[in-house]
Amino acid sequence: MKAVLMEGFGGVEVLKVGEAERPVPGEGQVLVKVHATSINRPDLVQREGKYPPPPGDSEILGLEVSGEIEELGPGVTGWQKGQRVMSLVGGGGYAEYAVAYASHLMAIPESVSFEEAACVNESYITAFLNVFMIGELQDKQTAILHGGGGGVNTAAIQLSKALTPNTKLIVTASPEKMARVKEVGADFLINFRETPDFTELVKEYTNKKGVDLILDHVGAKYLAPNMNSLAYKGRLVIIGVTSGIKAELNLALMMVKRQQIIGSVLRSRPVSEKGEIVAEFTRRALPKFADRTIVPIIEKVFPIDQVVEAHRMMEEDKHFGKIVLKIR
Repeated sequence: MKAVLMEGFGGVEVLKVGEAERPVPGEGQVLVKVHATSINRPDLVQREGKYPPPPGDSEILGLEVSGEIEELGPGVTGWQKGQRVMSLVGGGGYAEYAVAYASHLMAIPESVSFEEAACVNESYITAFLNVFMIGELQDKQTAILHGGGGGVNTAAIQLSKALTPNTKLIVTASPEKMARVKEVGADFLINFRETPDFTELVKEYTNKKGVDLILDHVGAKYLAPNMNSLAYKGRLVIIGVTSGIKAELNLALMMVKRQQIIGSVLRSRPVSEKGEIVAEFTRRALPKFADRTIVPIIEKVFPIDQVVEAHRMMEEDKHFGKIVLKIR
C-alpha cells in the first residue's frame, strides 16, 4: 500500500512516499480504507524522534483517519464492510489502509465529508476530553484557551460555544490570527506577543474573579500567569509543554484558592479508556457535527504526495484550524 515513510528522524526532508505492508486487523479491530487524515503537531514531534507510538501501534505517522471499513477483525460486531467511519489510531494514518479498534470508531454523519471527518478525532476529542470530561466546564463559566487558531484551540472554541453557549472564552493568539479567532467565537482576545503575562487583563475582564478553566499547551512559561488567572476552585489542564517542563509554583496560593493542576495526554491512554471517551464524545458532541452546528475549519487539503509541504505549513504556523492530507 502507499504510505508516508520516514528515512530516520529529523526535519521534513525525512518524509518520503513509498510502499508499506498492508496491516491486518487483530482482535477487536477493523481495517479502514483511508480516504483522508490530518496533520497534528504530535506528528512533527514524532518525526523528530521525540514521540514514539505506543507499543504495538504502527510506526507510520498519523493519529486519525476517515474512510470506509475494508475488513472486520475477529470479534468485531455492530459494524459492516463499506461503512463510512472515522477513528483515532495509535499510528498509521498516513497510509492507504490503517487498523483501528472498533470501540474507537464513529460513523461519519451523512452531512460530513471525508476531509471534514479527518479533522474530528484527534483535535476535537482532545478538546472535548480536556475541556468537558476533565476540566468540567459548565455553562456560564469562563475559560482561557491558549494558542488561538490551532486545531485543538479552534475545536475547543467551537465545542464550548455549541455545548455551553453562555460560556465566556478568553483566547490568546498572535495578532495575525486574532480576527479569525474572534469570528470562531472568542469573547475576549489577548495578543500573546504584546502581553506574555496576561494576568492583569484577565483580572480586568473577570472583575478580579479569575477564570474557572484554563486549557494550556505552553507549559512552563505560562504556569505563573495561569495560576494567577485562575479563580477559586479553578482548574488548569496542561496538554503540552512547548515552552519547557520546569517552573516555580506558589503552593500556598494554590492551596488557599483550592486550585487544581491536571496533566493530560490522549495517545497513550489504554484502549478501553479511549473507547469510553469516544462513546461520550459520540453521545454529546457528534450530533453537533451532524446538524452542522460545528463544521471543522480546514486551512488546506494536501494530496499525500505533498506531505512535506503540509508538515512545513504546520511548522511555520501558517495554518488556521486543520491541515488535511488526502490519501485517495
